[in-house]
Amino acid sequence: MSELLLIDDDQELCELLVSWLSQEGFQVSACHDAHSARALLAQSSPDAVILDVMLPDGSGLDLLKQLRRDHPGLPVLMLSARGEPLDRILGLELGADDYLAKPCDPRELTARLRAVLRRSQPP
Repeated sequence: MSELLLIDDDQELCELLVSWLSQEGFQVSACHDAHSARALLAQSSPDAVILDVMLPDGSGLDLLKQLRRDHPGLPVLMLSARGEPLDRILGLELGADDYLAKPCDPRELTARLRAVLRRSQPP
């Protein structure tokens, strides 16, 4: 069972995604700001992170840069309402493994997560 960390300030969306992803066989922890995410990552090592761009205490892109420095092999899927091509390109160039715009189909999120996790596993 893969462990995921969901970082998004939309608590209602987090509840829905935690429920959906749990039914799909993932173990999911959620936090709603960058500070809490840093604290959780200092204590645990999830298999992947789902990260929003807009967080109440800073940019998810800044957190992404820190994740790349501190956890270079950790797969990160950006999930954001900022879905313009420039936003997606910037997220991918800063190190995201995938980028999905909100609102999204939870089945697509699941498929993309599984693909990111497959690519992160050694052959």
